[in-house]
Amino acid sequence: MTNRVHHGPTAPTSQAIAALRPLPADAVRLDREGLLGAWQDRNTAATLPHCVDQLDARGNLNNLRRVTGDYDGAFAGYWFADTDIYKTLEAAWWAGGFASFVAEIAHLLEKAQDADGYLMSYFQVEHRDRQWKELPSSHEMYSAGHLIQAGVAAARSAPDDPAAQQLLAVARHFADLLVERFSEGTEEALDGHPQVETALVELYRVTGHRPYLDLAARFIDLRGHGLLGPESRFHTRHYYQDHAPFRAADEVTGHAVRQVYLAAGAVDVAVETGDTELLLAAERLWESAIATKTYLTGGQGSRHRDEAFGDPYELPPDRAYAETCAAIGSFHWSWRLLLATGKVRYADEMERLLYNGIAASTSLDGTAFFYSNPLQVRTGHDGSDEDAPGQRLNWYSCACCPPNLARLMASLHTYAATGGPEGLQLHLYTAGTFSAGGRTVRIETAYPWDETVTVTVTETTAEPWTLALRVPNWCVDARLTLDGMPVPAAAHDGYVHLSRTWLPGDRVELVLAMPVRLVTAHPRVDAVRGTAAVTRGPVVYCLEHADMPDELDGFAFEDVELDSARPATVVHNRHSIAPVALHTPVRARDAAGDAPYQPLNAAAPPATLTATVPAIPYFLWANRAPGPMRVWIPLAPQVRQA
Repeated sequence: MTNRVHHGPTAPTSQAIAALRPLPADAVRLDREGLLGAWQDRNTAATLPHCVDQLDARGNLNNLRRVTGDYDGAFAGYWFADTDIYKTLEAAWWAGGFASFVAEIAHLLEKAQDADGYLMSYFQVEHRDRQWKELPSSHEMYSAGHLIQAGVAAARSAPDDPAAQQLLAVARHFADLLVERFSEGTEEALDGHPQVETALVELYRVTGHRPYLDLAARFIDLRGHGLLGPESRFHTRHYYQDHAPFRAADEVTGHAVRQVYLAAGAVDVAVETGDTELLLAAERLWESAIATKTYLTGGQGSRHRDEAFGDPYELPPDRAYAETCAAIGSFHWSWRLLLATGKVRYADEMERLLYNGIAASTSLDGTAFFYSNPLQVRTGHDGSDEDAPGQRLNWYSCACCPPNLARLMASLHTYAATGGPEGLQLHLYTAGTFSAGGRTVRIETAYPWDETVTVTVTETTAEPWTLALRVPNWCVDARLTLDGMPVPAAAHDGYVHLSRTWLPGDRVELVLAMPVRLVTAHPRVDAVRGTAAVTRGPVVYCLEHADMPDELDGFAFEDVELDSARPATVVHNRHSIAPVALHTPVRARDAAGDAPYQPLNAAAPPATLTATVPAIPYFLWANRAPGPMRVWIPLAPQVRQA
């Protein structure tokens, strides 16, 4: 049997616009000693089995069994509950080792599928007369998209497995129905929730069947022409990104997850069709999002209503929605733009999201999750509602995020590096082994806790090739040695390029200095004026109530202020909840009474106490007990006036 290339979730064809090429999924191995490898291990051991269990416990699988006649109970959950199954199924294929589960579900899906290819359990029993009639809200194409992505994962990870072939056939059957019903010359219609576009492009990449790509392109171009219905008091056209054609839109808007999924699909279509105008539009919208509508953690969506982007600079920390799925979608969007353009800013954003906005969503044990990810929780916050809980929950009534996390983490290794005949490009630093074109390197690092990344060539070819190392935008002091000798670390377009004839044993050491940094927001972000955030390397830190020292007993958490006149210190402790904590000088002052307002000329209460408080990585908050937390810390008044 010939050797096959086992691609990951994103695999542009050889004809696609692509500055970089993803490595095959089996060309990368992450070490469990590294943070990313540890997260991937946790996902396989805890998160994914937890998701599988919940599908039974919450009734998702019984919804399909209602269709097959094997269950006679009521429908459970939201009408799009099938998508939780598909995302979990995709994760299981990327992770491997879940043979009985994937085989059982592939058989169940084949049995539940209608003869014409339709498959969505909510509309296959009592609601058959409503199929395709409520597309702004029905999620029918969205559901098809996640089914297709599960089929793609099966085909790429285990193409000879009968269950994989069965699942791919089910996915194609539904995709063929979409082509028959909605392609050029038929009905002009859209799903209110984009996602099927990326799925159709990947199915085209797996099968070579051009109608899938053409339909994805059609969906991108149909949006923005009012096909999702008139304005209403519940949802505007901006909510659906249906207010303007994608190519003409100049800012991200509406439901954040829908926006980033749509943009990711647009990039996929652009690179496969050679549509540079569409690609430039996706880049323009990305710039809009990052410049004025993205939190320090990479989170997106500042409004609980509609789970939506707000106005430019509308980024309140305590009201941040920052849905986990939006962070994952933004990660996918940046990855596709990185592949298309090779620009370092997209890799930088992936890193920021991964270590902050995405990582914060999952508990240390991997079985509890945040749906929304605020940057501040106040003393006395009522965290009993799952829309704004005070701690992570093991599941949600709308459980889109946990299985989405499972599929991202199961395929995480495929996003760390790219490569081809010209060499190897390293984007996300973590301990592991990376191979491309007969060349293999071994990375040893405790990044992001440690500044040093060591790359050793273990296998090479006789021809010269280039090793490209990303220098993150947060780093202003990068140092490099080759076999112990200093070499210039000047980055070109964000990467240090080392071109030479390599030998096994050649060793590169990159040091990315990680001093503690205080960050202030743009002045137009009114909600955090007069505050600063503490960061180190790619990691955003926070203060949490659990770390308040005894000497601050009696002071409200909100009365703690940052004393930037004294430096924070870096403390390593691998046995602590935070392998690296930042011991941060603060001042605590008594609140001036209970009145919410004071005269302008009222004297600020004097500082009554100084202390040092450990700041922990934001992604680790709420792993001990519910209580207040903040990323943006008020600056002491005398500092603010200096």
